[in-house]
Amino acid sequence: MPVRVRPRAPSDELMIESMEQPDVLSVDNLNVWRGERCLCRNLSFRVSTGEALQVQGQNGSGKTTLIRVLTGLGRADEGEVRWRGESLRRNSEQYRASLSYLGHSNGVKLGLSPRENLAVASALLAKPIAHNVDVILDKVGLSTHAELPCGMLSMGQRRRTALARLLLANVRLWFLDEPLASLDVAGVTLLIDMLKTHLSGGGIVVFATHQVMDLAPYPVKSVMLGTSA
Repeated sequence: MPVRVRPRAPSDELMIESMEQPDVLSVDNLNVWRGERCLCRNLSFRVSTGEALQVQGQNGSGKTTLIRVLTGLGRADEGEVRWRGESLRRNSEQYRASLSYLGHSNGVKLGLSPRENLAVASALLAKPIAHNVDVILDKVGLSTHAELPCGMLSMGQRRRTALARLLLANVRLWFLDEPLASLDVAGVTLLIDMLKTHLSGGGIVVFATHQVMDLAPYPVKSVMLGTSA
């Protein structure tokens, strides 16, 4: 008996092209070891648009290691990290183009000014910058220090320069490791406002910090890492 194949209707093709995976970061049964010690075992979670995830734990519990695994800079021993339903192992290049990462180190060139540091960062972006550099420098309170070498700035101002890089790219995922380091009260308020604005625009934030950050009304999930296997 011949097999009949129904012709694809134009509406079918349009529907297939318009279907996109939602912006969801998911982790399934993740195991991460550091030598003989297990930092996390069978860790699973989902973070969606407009949500944040806080990674908690004592010093040495593996918060930085987990953040690096989630960004693709480190490897898990078992389990999967998925972005928009696709495994990081099969889609690492596209995934990394969808995220910004701020680690312990500010990663700024001390011989360059904040403006020059942002110019270098923007040249490396896979996507167009979201704002004018002058607007970004004003947002992080560096307008009057934009031309000074970062080596002449305070640690808090260097941290603000690093935070400014988060505003450069049109990316959904922000990963921050101890983002409050070196920030004064005004700097903490600035960062929290930045995170809320990012979440309100449909972004996702994953951060590790010992301190409390109130991001209400946006939901903050949490992962607690232990200090022993």
